[in-house]
Amino acid sequence: METRMNLFDTELGTKVGKRIYAVSQVIQASPLPKSTQELVQLRASQINGCGFCVDIHGKDAAAAGEDAARLNLVAAWRHSTVFTDAERAALALTEEGTRITDGHAGVTDETWARVRKHYDEEQAIALVSLVAMINATNRLGVILNSQGGSYAPGNLTTVTG
Repeated sequence: METRMNLFDTELGTKVGKRIYAVSQVIQASPLPKSTQELVQLRASQINGCGFCVDIHGKDAAAAGEDAARLNLVAAWRHSTVFTDAERAALALTEEGTRITDGHAGVTDETWARVRKHYDEEQAIALVSLVAMINATNRLGVILNSQGGSYAPGNLTTVTG
């Protein structure tokens, strides 16, 4: 299948894309650990079936030195030993915040308490915002049928115009 549309081929699409990218830059500059940011984005992208975003976040995390075993186990994080308690809290929040439409009740009080145990106010805001933004980006990628496989690590700026 081919990509249906390039978001950056129109003036409006470019404006939307640049604003999404600007929010992402604010989150990237936050005190939320970079490795947690990539794991969260990778997991949400896997759940949403966005090959384009799985490609980006898997490759960027690997290029930044993330361990291959951890990347390979993100989809099965509950059944692995390679994630910290803080990362597990972030991944649980990611799954619950992503699967709202799957009939789930949203984020449970238990998950929220685990997040707050491991992340301060700024980190928690960054984490919640990251989950929201990657879900929005995934939906754009899936709707537009953006394909994964050709992304070069660290080359996102060429994708965003």
